[in-house]
Amino acid sequence: MPVLILLPPSEGKAEAGAGRRLDLSRLSLSELNPAREAVLAALVDFCAGPDEAAAREALGLSEGQRGELRRNARLRAAATTPAGRLYTGVLYEALDLGSLPAAAERAARRSVLISSGLWGAVRLADRVPPYRCPVGARLPGVGALSAYWRAALGAAMTTAAGRGPVLDLRSGAYAATWTPRGALAERTVTVRVLHERTVDGAPVRSVVSHFNKATKGRLVRDLLLAGARPRTADALVGALRELKYTVEEAPRAAGRPRQVDVVVADL
Repeated sequence: MPVLILLPPSEGKAEAGAGRRLDLSRLSLSELNPAREAVLAALVDFCAGPDEAAAREALGLSEGQRGELRRNARLRAAATTPAGRLYTGVLYEALDLGSLPAAAERAARRSVLISSGLWGAVRLADRVPPYRCPVGARLPGVGALSAYWRAALGAAMTTAAGRGPVLDLRSGAYAATWTPRGALAERTVTVRVLHERTVDGAPVRSVVSHFNKATKGRLVRDLLLAGARPRTADALVGALRELKYTVEEAPRAAGRPRQVDVVVADL
């Protein structure tokens, strides 16, 4: 089994799709489709409804971002694009999927799952329209999306993980929607990126958003280019070290994901 790589989405997205309309039946993890349909219906109705101010507040939109509401209201008829092209934030710029050689691109399609407040999780080849729906939103009839997906994702994600290791690079809000348990948790490696710099002659480490996102994208790209096929969590951590990343492990706890820090001084 390939390593399962879990990524967060990005707020930055392609402006428009260029293909067929949305068809939930074509998406991976088809067992999530009833949950996807419920969230999609709630989002479309909310954004097309009369209470624009409430919809903007729920989705974290400013008054100048009213266009995002209109986009959401038309999701069922909108053109789609592969998820691997949809997200354009810092992590995805560093990952640069479009420039991967064929073998690495095929590995990415097999391995990567992207979390989503609207779709739950999608693979790179899944075609979806551009949207605005953060996992922190609360939608009428559905409620808080973080809790909604926490109830819906368990079986699908466990099946997707199979028997191989899991590299969890999701941000906190998306990581909260699914937490591996038991033996699967012990096969899961979660990564925190720390930026190390010198202040007054002493090393100081901190979490910096840009370094965190860019390093995670570069890390996945390097694994794919190297053709790494770790079969265990130990082998996964070893593969990162072989790629010259500075990896420090936290003490292990039975039945919990392995936590590692990747320490970087520059990008």
